[in-house]
Amino acid sequence: MANSTETSSEATKAPRTNSKVGVVVSNKMNKTVVVAVNTTVVSDMYRKYIKRTSRFLAHCETNDLNVGDQVVIEETRPLSRRKRWNVKEIIRRAS
Repeated sequence: MANSTETSSEATKAPRTNSKVGVVVSNKMNKTVVVAVNTTVVSDMYRKYIKRTSRFLAHCETNDLNVGDQVVIEETRPLSRRKRWNVKEIIRRAS
């Protein structure tokens, strides 16, 4: 009995979506923005921090983002060949 209630509660949970915080670096496409996400990793050899930048294509339905805006993107189903992210919210507008 206890096992059946645990599995039913796990089935009702929403799947965890992967989200990242980044800065818009390009908005030249229609309903698509390029978001740069900075991460720091530790070098195995030198034990120093290294900055890494990844660029993601994200869908923006409103098409109102500008370069420099800080946004939260979340993973979604494939929307095109390279676009697998969706703009969830705008944290800070560029001045």
